[in-house]
Amino acid sequence: MGNRVIPPGDGDGDGDKPGGEVLPVNLREALEERYLAYALSTIMHRALPDVRDGLKPVHRRLLYAMRALRLDPGSGFKKCARVVGDVIGKFHPHGDQAVYDAMVRLAQDFAQRYPLVDGQGNFGNIDGDNPAAMRYTEARLTEVAALLLEGIDEDAVDFRPTYDGSEEEPVVLPGAFPNLLANGSSGIAVGMATSIPPHNAFEICQAALTLIGRPEATVEELVELVPGPDFPTGGVIVESRASILESYRTGRGAFRVRARWTTEDLGRGTWVVVITEIPYQVAKSRLIEKLAELVNERKLPLVDDVRDESAEDVRIVIVPKSRNVEPGLMMESIFRLTELESRIPLNMNVLSGGLVPKVMGLKDVVREWLDHRKDVLVRRSRHRLGVIEKRLEILGGLLIAYLNIDEVIRIIREEDEPKQVLMARFSLTDVQANAILDMRLRNLRKLEEFEIRKEHEDLTREAAQIRELLASDVLQWKLVAHEIRDVAKTFGPETKLGRRRTTFAEAPGHAHEDINQAMIEREPITVVVSEKGWIRALKGHADDLARLEFKQGDKLKIGFKAETTDKLVLFTTGGRVFTLDASKLPGGRGHGEPIRIQVDMDQDQDVLDIFVHRPDRKLLVATREGKGFVLPEAEVVAQTRKGRQVVNLGAKDEVRLVRPVPPGATHVAVIGDNRKFLVFPLDQVAEMARGSGVRLQRYKDGGIADLKCFAGAQGLTWTTSGGSTFTRSLDELKEWLGNRADTGRLPPRGFPATNRFDP
Repeated sequence: MGNRVIPPGDGDGDGDKPGGEVLPVNLREALEERYLAYALSTIMHRALPDVRDGLKPVHRRLLYAMRALRLDPGSGFKKCARVVGDVIGKFHPHGDQAVYDAMVRLAQDFAQRYPLVDGQGNFGNIDGDNPAAMRYTEARLTEVAALLLEGIDEDAVDFRPTYDGSEEEPVVLPGAFPNLLANGSSGIAVGMATSIPPHNAFEICQAALTLIGRPEATVEELVELVPGPDFPTGGVIVESRASILESYRTGRGAFRVRARWTTEDLGRGTWVVVITEIPYQVAKSRLIEKLAELVNERKLPLVDDVRDESAEDVRIVIVPKSRNVEPGLMMESIFRLTELESRIPLNMNVLSGGLVPKVMGLKDVVREWLDHRKDVLVRRSRHRLGVIEKRLEILGGLLIAYLNIDEVIRIIREEDEPKQVLMARFSLTDVQANAILDMRLRNLRKLEEFEIRKEHEDLTREAAQIRELLASDVLQWKLVAHEIRDVAKTFGPETKLGRRRTTFAEAPGHAHEDINQAMIEREPITVVVSEKGWIRALKGHADDLARLEFKQGDKLKIGFKAETTDKLVLFTTGGRVFTLDASKLPGGRGHGEPIRIQVDMDQDQDVLDIFVHRPDRKLLVATREGKGFVLPEAEVVAQTRKGRQVVNLGAKDEVRLVRPVPPGATHVAVIGDNRKFLVFPLDQVAEMARGSGVRLQRYKDGGIADLKCFAGAQGLTWTTSGGSTFTRSLDELKEWLGNRADTGRLPPRGFPATNRFDP
């Protein structure tokens, strides 16, 4: 509970206690009430646009204030400070800088697809530079803004009192232009937000005309006419058709937009990439800084230099590292790391009818704009009919006066109360009598009578047409369609402002692996793994690893040559496989870092082997108990830290060997810890992506010691610890040739005592 103090002088007539009266208030209820009021105020009066005119209150008040200042498209400019002063003084009691920022955005042709304010002076630029202060800049309305305001003096929309009640402001503008979709909108309210990208006005008008002709038209049909956003800065949309359709159906989604680029030939095989359009709402200066930073940090190894050669138009030059670089691959690597590819969200959360916030699809948004245009048409027609009826009343009185001109003149000259006498003598209304009395003598010509009769006939005919229009729903929609066609013609594809700037394309089909490698500078390294599972990468290809230092009690286990662009395959004794990026290995200055930091390897498992990944290669995997299978190396790549389980093991078994299967291999030679040697055909071993495998050799004691795959035509080769090499043909190995799962016999003479084919 909290307390609320009623201050002295509350006017309740009880004498007003000097200290005020303290009343208990439920704090939770008070907070809920006040927060709800704040949330509703933010939603209704600040953040969300009205679906009918596509404007937020600040923008609507800006345009209305500029119209009151007579800043029409053909008039002169006035200082922005004058406009901002009128807006905050009469309609919008908020900060002048916030109002000026909103005004600046309406004038920026790189922010608004169809600017509503015609600015003179520095209104900022695509680099992200700030505009000049409002005392230096000038503005007036554009033709688009004039369309939004058209008919506002003809009772087209409702008005409400301003914040201080001294004046009135429009609740919504007549909106003859489809501003919500054409210019888009963005805002963050309480618990909701809106984000609507700009679209092409001509396409929206075509969709509206389709809905007028066929209200049952589907979203799919409308998307054929409105294929996607049309950004003021151009660019290329690479979103799939299905994704765009779903976004417009639900009112939620996103569009991938890329910069537009071309390859410019410099002769002699050299070339550069020139970017002429960048994605919407991306500051060019920040983009150039990011590109230069990535080049300096060697994160874009295919790029040698970036230059900004922009003047009035965007021109960003990217110089490749070599003339042999593929332009598409280079650009894909840049798109991944910079804002040259942006994701523009779509969240059509708007005020339906100016009252209810809701997310609407494309069809619903266009439908509500059409309904508003029809309502405006009806209201303007009724207003015009009222004006005509008043004028006809006056003209009727004037005609009576002309028919009885002598009597009228006599009454005016002789009667003390000519108005009352005229009304009684000719059955005139008060308005007609006043019109006669206000008539000038020079209007008593015969020609004036003729003109009045003609005006009376014309207005009578127009009034009949308006009454017919108001009585017919079909005629109303026909006239709305006519108005929309006029707008479509004004902003058609053949006009400079109406021509579509954003195009559509499929993203190039470069493999992710190629793109990843393009983002890594290719350098030679030597990978070193210690017995205790520490890994590091030495720069260059080192041949002598004997001098390497390790932690106390540790020593070299595996060492091999690789490159920074390689993928490394790590096998554990538990049958799990992990994939490491060679470029992400710790440097070789220290002792490296434990492999377990980079992968989620179980504590009871150890590193069995690690080598460079070769997708086209096959491996023969064997467990300690002598089970094994052929594993395609393309199946072992793991995308996560948890790796991939490829060998199913028994309770006491573990993976002991991973050996490559050379191209053309036909046989397998196996030797066990018991020094029994066996040779059998390779095709007896199953090939699979995961499993327990088949029995390779049978043991009473111990397990498998080593194995080797070889081509029978070339024979089996092994090397002793002294460096001697022995080769035995299949004929010479006839005594040991059998089937898999046999026991085997003692090895041929000269086979190493270590039970290893290679030392």
